[in-house]
Amino acid sequence: MSLVKDKVGIGLIGTGFARRVQIPAFLACAGAWIASVASGSYENAKSTAEEHGIIHFSSDWRETVSNPDVDLVCITTPPNLHREMTLFAIEHGKHILCEKPMAMNVGEAQEMTDAAAGKSILALIDHELRFQPGRQIARDMLREGAIGKVRHAKAIFQAPSRGDASLPWNWWSDAASGGGALGAINSHIIDSFNWFLGSPIDTVFCQLHSHIKQRRAADGELRSVTTDDEANMLLRFHDGSVSWDATGLVSVSMLEIPKYQNRMEFYGTEGAIRIDHRGDVFIARRSLESWDAVDVELAPAVPDYPDTGFTRGFTVIAKEIVDALRLGRTSINDAATFEDGLEVQRVLDAARRSNSLGRMVRIER
Repeated sequence: MSLVKDKVGIGLIGTGFARRVQIPAFLACAGAWIASVASGSYENAKSTAEEHGIIHFSSDWRETVSNPDVDLVCITTPPNLHREMTLFAIEHGKHILCEKPMAMNVGEAQEMTDAAAGKSILALIDHELRFQPGRQIARDMLREGAIGKVRHAKAIFQAPSRGDASLPWNWWSDAASGGGALGAINSHIIDSFNWFLGSPIDTVFCQLHSHIKQRRAADGELRSVTTDDEANMLLRFHDGSVSWDATGLVSVSMLEIPKYQNRMEFYGTEGAIRIDHRGDVFIARRSLESWDAVDVELAPAVPDYPDTGFTRGFTVIAKEIVDALRLGRTSINDAATFEDGLEVQRVLDAARRSNSLGRMVRIER
């Protein structure tokens, strides 16, 4: 196919993950350039632009979205801003990569999905872990029946950093902004289960907890933490070609020591598959008593950023996005669509209801 665009202009809203991961990843892609960056803080926008040689920057995200040089808008803000920014970007005919969780609730996610439907735009949720080469291989193995029918899926996530009570209060501590472990981490796990198994989650029992009750804000005031730093779930999956009568267990903690861990495990009738945070894959046979490594080539990580595995997925999806837009395509194999984000949001909403009610909740579709 011939190119329809030599250069893809990227506009980014946010200067956290966007500054340290997304900008370097896109700049490493042939045919991409950073056309604009926006932040609620003018100084953050200015310093980010100066660091990366970006000409246009603003404290008004609307200026970045409406910039004629911007083809793709990356929305890397707190979730309570995703709906408004996404709808504005759709109105201006921009391609979109929106951070997870997609929205604050199913109603917002449905509105975003409906607005993008039928438009000639790429509308994606940033579930970049799908693009780790090891996860791609593990998914193929599951579909080829390498471990038989999946009976149980397990996810364990530990990131001890928020166990430090001196970390300041910010949007991550604020439920009204969409902060907390459930949205930040469990959203990735839900999407991964959906993608690996190809079958939706039917029921969820969720327990949310905040171990650190207060944090000090930038103004020195001690504020209540209204979000969870621990989010555990028990799941049941719909039967499909990969799984049968399958259950799930999710343990997410932002405090547990001693080190970072992000692991997924699938247990089947004939064996088990494990995927570690970088995308390393292991298989265990029923007749053996150990995990055997599967030969995989790890994707590159973004330099000068903790190797949590997320950047190894983003370096791949960034190139896929740029290549697709240069060729005029509005879909990418394996990328999480707005419909996928809406499905994740259904489970997140049900998980919050479950926590509130203290019982299992069936996912409404």
